[in-house]
Amino acid sequence: MSTTGQKPSPQAASTARMVLDECMADGACVEAIIARLALRFETGVDAAELADVALEMNSADLRKRDSLERIADLLRHRPDIFATLRETGAAVRHERDEWETDAAVVRRLAAGFDAAATISPAASVQLSSLGDEEKLTAATDEIVAWLGRQGFTGRDQDMLDIGCGIGRFESALSDAAHRIVGIDISLEMISVARRRCAGLRNVDLRPTSGFDLADFSNASFDCVLAVDSFPYLVLAGLAERYFEEIERVLKPSGIAALLNYSYRGSSALDRADVHRLAEAHGMQVMVDGEKPFRLWDGNAFLLAASDGTLRRNDCSGIK
Repeated sequence: MSTTGQKPSPQAASTARMVLDECMADGACVEAIIARLALRFETGVDAAELADVALEMNSADLRKRDSLERIADLLRHRPDIFATLRETGAAVRHERDEWETDAAVVRRLAAGFDAAATISPAASVQLSSLGDEEKLTAATDEIVAWLGRQGFTGRDQDMLDIGCGIGRFESALSDAAHRIVGIDISLEMISVARRRCAGLRNVDLRPTSGFDLADFSNASFDCVLAVDSFPYLVLAGLAERYFEEIERVLKPSGIAALLNYSYRGSSALDRADVHRLAEAHGMQVMVDGEKPFRLWDGNAFLLAASDGTLRRNDCSGIK
């Protein structure tokens, strides 16, 4: 039974079952499912009540049943983790008010990420890390390995990381690049990133306005990385501007990795937008919204400058 001795309302229980079903159908890992529950139920439902819902689902599928039991176990025995995820997730609102200007959205997001990074640096950049640095490192390493297979890394490569957060990719990629510039609208995240990357001479971490890449000259980067940053550019109405800017700062043979385009919940809509914007700005879509990661539930888009060729380190092709 829950710690409150109560069951969630029928509506809350139905919503929780829907989230659990959708996540498992999507192949999400247990940690990602916990994160989605934290985002969906910021208040009003006890963690142990959600654990009861998971156990009551009692799937005949052994893998699903195991996942449900693991979810319930974590919710029941580590409510502190779930509380931290709720607080971190609530710091950054993912909706836009009708009256908000693009500038107002960017300012609000910057303040939200400042707050989130103060609550839990690891969870602020990947909620499914559960705030655990080891889990975050494992997920980061998986993404870095995938980037390497796409020809994204190399000791001669100059990289730009849009929305670098706490500098996890700068730290992980510093030995596989000539230079990495990480930018973020959150001063708190940049502060954490600078501490994390202290001593890495080829890493440059800078605050940015969030409106463009005006600090950088044309054709100055071999690779552009954007992990979980485009959803906020979409929210702020700046996605098209950033496609234009990415095209401008990429070298002719450059590539860009957009890992998660939006949080709208429609892969078809994301693919349509990415294809439209890529075509409008002279880029080819080489990886089209795939889910190549086991430890993170993000969608991957890989774009190549239209007058360049995609560099692959994996002779078997894109995975």
